[in-house]
Amino acid sequence: MRIVIALGGNALLRRGERPDADVQLANIDRVATVIAALAYDHEVVLTHGNGPQIGLLALESATDPALSAPYPLDLLGARTQGMIGSLLVRSLHDTLPGHPIAALVTHTLVRADDPAFRHPTTYVGQAHPPDAARSLARERGWRMAQDTTGWRRVVASPAPERIVETDTIHHLLSGGTLVICAGGGGVPVTADRDTGALSGVEAVVDKDLTAALLAEDLKADFLLILTDVPNVYADFGTPKQRPVLDATPAELRRAGFPAGSMGPKAEAAARFVERTGGLAAIGALDAAYEIVHGRSGTLVRPALPAA
Repeated sequence: MRIVIALGGNALLRRGERPDADVQLANIDRVATVIAALAYDHEVVLTHGNGPQIGLLALESATDPALSAPYPLDLLGARTQGMIGSLLVRSLHDTLPGHPIAALVTHTLVRADDPAFRHPTTYVGQAHPPDAARSLARERGWRMAQDTTGWRRVVASPAPERIVETDTIHHLLSGGTLVICAGGGGVPVTADRDTGALSGVEAVVDKDLTAALLAEDLKADFLLILTDVPNVYADFGTPKQRPVLDATPAELRRAGFPAGSMGPKAEAAARFVERTGGLAAIGALDAAYEIVHGRSGTLVRPALPAA
């Protein structure tokens, strides 16, 4: 079975942990063990989030006195792909001896006229108290918005149209390689209408929606979205909270999950199932093997045909 796995940002940094290198190194072996259990029996393509890492790099770049201007988000996204890809390759190399593994810097094509550029909504980086957030907005020109943890930078998140390296990923996968790609949703680029030349854009692409598109293009059988909760919950955070163990795409959408948390994951799972007839699931990282074998998580399946 061909599985595309989307690792949540909690894979390398759990909630509340400092974004130090040694913390991420300590967490990486846990990730590799989980992925290896599936890679023994299945073809695996691995994607990952980069929210904490790109936010940290953006803040460092904005405050570096050696720079006349901060590095743009597309280049910072490429840097996180290299860093996280290297960590995953090294750990998987030890966990899967003899198995070919490759980390690929991946670009995701977006539309230059995507409405998301006018309405930034995606959080990147750490939370700040109100005074610090106002200073960053004034000094750096950043847009700031409040979430449950404080004030954070928000950036545009245009919809993924195509992964530029899909054919390369397909060739690697067909040769038995475990491919790490589309980190952070891929480096966002636009294509010139006349020449096709690629240009980076100041944005981030939702990694779950990119994973769904990648899984569709690779003709994957299963899209596995891993996060820090055991399954999707209806009425999350209320006295009526209850687990959703099985759902169709329509049922998942009707639940109205928040855009800043479970919403993109639910939409990605729904899109993949609708467009391919395959299966998707959402659940906890440590239960990945059990999720694929139907013993954990929220399974998203095609709707039964009308009688």
